[in-house]
Amino acid sequence: MKVLIIGGTGLISTEISNQLLASEVNLTVYNRGETKSRLISEPKTIRGDRTDHARFEEAVRKFGPWDCIIDINCSDPADAESMHRAARGVATQLIFCSTSNVYPKPASNYPVKEDEPLGAMFKNGIDKAQCEAIHFGAHQRGDYNATVMRPGHTYGDIGSILHALGNNTSFLDRMMKGKPICVHGDGYGLWSACHASDVARGFVSACNNEKSYGEVYNVTSDEWITWKQYFEVIAGCLKIPKLHIIYIPTQVLTEINPQRSAQCERSFQYPGIYDNSRAREDLKFRCEISLREGLERNLRWLISEQKIVPCEEDPEYDEILNAYLEGRWNSAV
Repeated sequence: MKVLIIGGTGLISTEISNQLLASEVNLTVYNRGETKSRLISEPKTIRGDRTDHARFEEAVRKFGPWDCIIDINCSDPADAESMHRAARGVATQLIFCSTSNVYPKPASNYPVKEDEPLGAMFKNGIDKAQCEAIHFGAHQRGDYNATVMRPGHTYGDIGSILHALGNNTSFLDRMMKGKPICVHGDGYGLWSACHASDVARGFVSACNNEKSYGEVYNVTSDEWITWKQYFEVIAGCLKIPKLHIIYIPTQVLTEINPQRSAQCERSFQYPGIYDNSRAREDLKFRCEISLREGLERNLRWLISEQKIVPCEEDPEYDEILNAYLEGRWNSAV
């Protein structure tokens, strides 16, 4: 099987590439070569910037044909149109990495299924939905077989850990020093987070799989937890005996500091749970890494690489907590 990945060095695409390389697939990656590779071996590589559409399309067609092209890093409809032009007639299958952000928040039913009417409320989801439409249009015309994957919150062995006030790691230092941390709402909203290697298995299973042609799949975790449990798992990984939490309504957080609370406002305040039944049936999709195991691996990397920011270097965090505790906001909540 001859596969082209647009990307190949990011959170999900690294895991996809490594799983394909381990299975001895004829793999080629297309990227700018600016991100350090974590691949288990060196695949064939095409260097280029996909936003240079003419050169990108020429290269994809020149080195084809392809059994499967996996487009991981596209969120711009113009780039999706370019991908369509490049893949038309030279790819049997095009797998597009979309996002659960295409769904409305709140959704009409939970867990969210793939047939939920789309209704993204912010740019990433709106643009991804337009990209999906481009590829499904190509599928209907017979230009190639399109498959759309919709991951949710995805994390890996490296990188930051999401929380109520963004992705600054200072909250971990706060936890380790016994200082209070902020949790949005009452802490009982449902959420799910899937390790990148599990998400990647869904993509790999869809490659050259006729069952996936013309289909869309949620590839998220079945381990549903509350946000309170999420932070308790982190505390357990760090062997913190007692967790100090200050619960702040999302509306209040948004009024106190709209920039730091942006992810809460657009996403975290709503249930983040999805139905993976279709992927389990067609792709034999299963999550093998528990949240605790995945976060332990992530935290080991953050500690070993000295990536945890001292809380003293993030005074804004205390300013947010103090503003709430002192009632310095305009909401009537």
